[in-house]
Amino acid sequence: MIMGRDVVALRIPAPSTLALILVSAIGVVSFGWPLLAQPDSALAHSADAPWLFAGLLPLLLLIVLAQLTEGRMDAKTIALLGVLAALGTGLRMLGGGGGGFEPAFFLFVVAGRALGPGFGFVLGQLTLLASALVTGGVGPWLPFQMMAAGWIALLAGLLPPLRGRAEVLMLAGYGAVAGLLYGILINLWFWPFVSFADTGISFVPGDPITSNTVRYGAFLLATSLGWDLIRAAVTAMLCLVAGPPVLSALRRAARRAKFDASVPASRQAAVANPPAHPVEE
Repeated sequence: MIMGRDVVALRIPAPSTLALILVSAIGVVSFGWPLLAQPDSALAHSADAPWLFAGLLPLLLLIVLAQLTEGRMDAKTIALLGVLAALGTGLRMLGGGGGGFEPAFFLFVVAGRALGPGFGFVLGQLTLLASALVTGGVGPWLPFQMMAAGWIALLAGLLPPLRGRAEVLMLAGYGAVAGLLYGILINLWFWPFVSFADTGISFVPGDPITSNTVRYGAFLLATSLGWDLIRAAVTAMLCLVAGPPVLSALRRAARRAKFDASVPASRQAAVANPPAHPVEE
């Protein structure tokens, strides 16, 4: 494992940070409104709420991506982003989501860790979008998947600055938690649409938060928890086995690309204000 400071492939300036925080807050509400809405509110009784958030999230994600990439992505960053997004798309197609085997989440964790939270967030978004376009998986669920994948990679880049075996163990633990939480979050977007004869696992508009939370827990146990646990285990195992060499490769690529290299102030001034006439000697 190579020691030292990571090279950030895409920095997050202050305006983008504020936009990201705002969109993430709205994203939390978009996922959790069935459990967050007050029983007497119009939102708790609205059948249109999931569609409203499904339409709102893509617009907000575009704003954040524009903030993150405006004037800050050079050819090297775009090339690396394209390669990793293509790799992530291939991993998603390889796994297919069947039985919870989704190795793409390992890529989100290590890329966000090695290349920084901003790069990771964009990679998670782009990978989910590209894989959906390739496989025909475009639908109202896609914005929620993109947001959740972006969060996973972004938070991986914000983990404590450990190195060596401690870092690998930390990433494995984080990968397990992230793989599990992804399924819990994604199921929330469509749960209010699902209607069962047994309301013990169905969303009941206007019921107290505690009652709906218990119903959602029962819904998870009855449907996707097994797949979510497999996703968590696969992500953790890949972090343990393939994490060290992949992290080293990504960090080596970032150093060679010199993403952190700054242009001298004199060079910037010369480019911004070229002389009106050639200097005669």
